[in-house]
Amino acid sequence: MAFQTLDDVSLAGVRALVRVDFNVPMADGAVTDDTRLRAAVPTIEKLRAGGAKVILLAHFDRPKGKWVPEMSLAPIAPALSAVLGRPVTFVPDCAGKDVAAAVAAMAPGDVILLENVRFYPGEEANDPAFARALAVNGDLYVNDAFSAAHRAHASTEGLAHLLPACAGEQMRLELNALDRALGRPERPVMGIVGGSKVSTKLDLLSNLVTRLDKLAIGGGMANTFLYAQGHEVGASYCEKDLADTAREIIRLAGQHNCKLFLPIDIVVAEKLAPGAPARVRELGAMDDEERILDAGPKTVERLRRAMGNSKTLIWNGPLGVFEMPPFDRGTVDAARAAADLVKAGKLVAVAGGGDTVAALHHAGCADGFTFVSTAGGAFLEWMEGKILPGVAALTKQTQR
Repeated sequence: MAFQTLDDVSLAGVRALVRVDFNVPMADGAVTDDTRLRAAVPTIEKLRAGGAKVILLAHFDRPKGKWVPEMSLAPIAPALSAVLGRPVTFVPDCAGKDVAAAVAAMAPGDVILLENVRFYPGEEANDPAFARALAVNGDLYVNDAFSAAHRAHASTEGLAHLLPACAGEQMRLELNALDRALGRPERPVMGIVGGSKVSTKLDLLSNLVTRLDKLAIGGGMANTFLYAQGHEVGASYCEKDLADTAREIIRLAGQHNCKLFLPIDIVVAEKLAPGAPARVRELGAMDDEERILDAGPKTVERLRRAMGNSKTLIWNGPLGVFEMPPFDRGTVDAARAAADLVKAGKLVAVAGGGDTVAALHHAGCADGFTFVSTAGGAFLEWMEGKILPGVAALTKQTQR
């Protein structure tokens, strides 16, 4: 992937319009998790150190083109100030004369945060006029919001066609990690895909079996594959109407020499409840009232060996109901095995997706992976092989 970074552009005196992701958890008007604010710090500080004026663009929630006071970015400014250790000025608009005046008053190194870009209908419509209204206050466009790069909005895609554009530090890390995992990986490459529904990950599975050397399927979606192969799944969640689809994915994997790993033993219980009596069963040995809630120890050991014989791992989705012990064991043990291989220098492990991030933190090994993406939908669409408008706009910059 060819895209410019902050190292490739002059920063002194530049008005840098920086698209960040500040769609953070809030409660009672206060930020409850500043992870995304901290993720923007390297870009902000690099711009400041280069003598740029930092103008932050972001969205919050889904106001759908209307001014919704409860969705203002105003409470973000003091939280960001605390993270940066310096003042951040909030401007109660993102385009127009008030913004122009605030930008004109900036000195190099100053940081301002503009109001929610989604208050304007032109943002999500990628209206060229709105993009121009944003662009007039900048000399350089920096996209540091990979998590919003799958949206062709004015502040995520349109601006890249109006100003010199480059990737911010978090965007650079994200793109390089994904390129290392799927673009130009060191082989063999293994994937682990979990979660409850095959129906939500059809594009993902269909793409991965054509690009990976090995693919392990876990979570509730594995039940559909087991059912498609003729195994009893008892009272487990199972999309039986997708059995033919599962068999087609199995066929496609064979056609592309991608080895599929499905559970070879399972952890079952009659109900999903904390501390519920759990049993390890062989395939086909479960009772009608039992539900599959986790991968069994033989399955996890098999995955551990497969990861040990791989050079690259890409992971999305848990192997079981990790939120509720004892059905977290499979996910925890497999995640820790991957982290141990990374620590030993034997594996590049990239993971992403909301449940995945939570599961890795639950296992205590999120920091042990090579890279963990918090991008959610953008991460999934990238894994599905889809073109992300915000990324494509950056790569086109180098071709002009």
